Amino acid sequence: MAGRLILGVPLRQAYRNAFRHSRSIHFAMPRPRAMPIRVQHASGSAPRRFKGTFMGNARVLFHKHPFSMTLATAIIFSGFACIMWVNYIYQTYIIGAFHKYPEPVAKQLRKALYYTNMDLQPKEALKFYRKALEVSMEVGMDPFSDEIMGVKIQVAKMLEDIQQWPKAIEVLERVRHDNLVWLELRGDLEGNKLQRTNVLAKTVAVCVKLGDLYGHPAVWNRDMAQERVVWAVDTALKEKQRRQNNNVKEEDEGRWVTDEELGASLESLAHSYEAKDQHYLAAPLFLQALSLYPTKDCHSVVLMNNLASSLAQQSPRAAREIQAYATSQNLDEQPAGPTVTRETMVENAEAWAQKALDVAATIQPPIRNEECDLGCAVALHNLGEFAEMSKDVELAKKKYKEAVSLARAIGFEEGVEQSSARLRELAKAGWS
Repeated sequence: MAGRLILGVPLRQAYRNAFRHSRSIHFAMPRPRAMPIRVQHASGSAPRRFKGTFMGNARVLFHKHPFSMTLATAIIFSGFACIMWVNYIYQTYIIGAFHKYPEPVAKQLRKALYYTNMDLQPKEALKFYRKALEVSMEVGMDPFSDEIMGVKIQVAKMLEDIQQWPKAIEVLERVRHDNLVWLELRGDLEGNKLQRTNVLAKTVAVCVKLGDLYGHPAVWNRDMAQERVVWAVDTALKEKQRRQNNNVKEEDEGRWVTDEELGASLESLAHSYEAKDQHYLAAPLFLQALSLYPTKDCHSVVLMNNLASSLAQQSPRAAREIQAYATSQNLDEQPAGPTVTRETMVENAEAWAQKALDVAATIQPPIRNEECDLGCAVALHNLGEFAEMSKDVELAKKKYKEAVSLARAIGFEEGVEQSSARLRELAKAGWS
């Protein structure tokens, strides 16, 4: 019966009873909460957080740690400046400098400039310049564009920098020859007027540079130097005259230099030759710059003085050529007649110095300025030197004294010293 009673319990209930009495489930007692660990600071007070603005906190840090904060700030700003500099170099020289070139050409030029400016290796640089020019032909770039001519001029500059002056001349002479051929064959075509202006301007600039290189002591080919500079000046003037005669519009053929710009450029070039004692090149440039000043102002007085000084310091042959140009106004015309004597050359210089004084005397305020007074002081000193060259010591002393008096009156201390020095030299020589 017992077994039957047990079996009579429903199966679900038996399962529940068996599960309920199989084991007791013990729940763990709740753990006490962990007490926070408090760090006792040496000062006995809890740590405090900085509150306030960024600038306020910065001032506090600078006050507490002046050296460390100054160093950290310097490092931060230096790093920022380096980042900006690297970005500028990349944008300007890596990307900006070559944005007009196709990438295959630009790639070769970057390598060439690296071996030119960063790690000077002329052979490597020339190799990549040559590759750049070859690739430019393959991709169809115009060999007479500003970009390609610029590459050739850069090659000449690098050769000049490494003192290979004959090779630099060879490169520029090739550029000049090719440009002249292009101007003769294609310069007058209807669609090439703007490019003609660019090519002609580049050729003029190249000839000016050739004059400088031919006049270098390591080369010293005076005739070629003068020929190239004279051609450049004469060509620039002829082009200006052609445009005036034909009423050429700037939008049709591009911009050419004005009289003022050309005169300033010629004067600057003349001063550069004068500084190298190449007065045979400086004199025609001073004369031409003078002719481009339509009005007789104080600056024309200065130019006359410069011309007089250059005439007195060059050979008689060169002085004859300058005098011939002053008469003919044609730089290509060869002077006729015998070579002028040294005395005649000094007389020509005296004439220009005296003309400077005469012109200055006619200029009145407000046109008259400090340049006129300085020009007069220099002209008087020059006349004193020319008188010395002519062995007229009394006239020289007179002009030097007049120069000292005028220079002192206008506060021209350098003029006072130079003229006084010449008077002292004459006194030492027994001409007191």
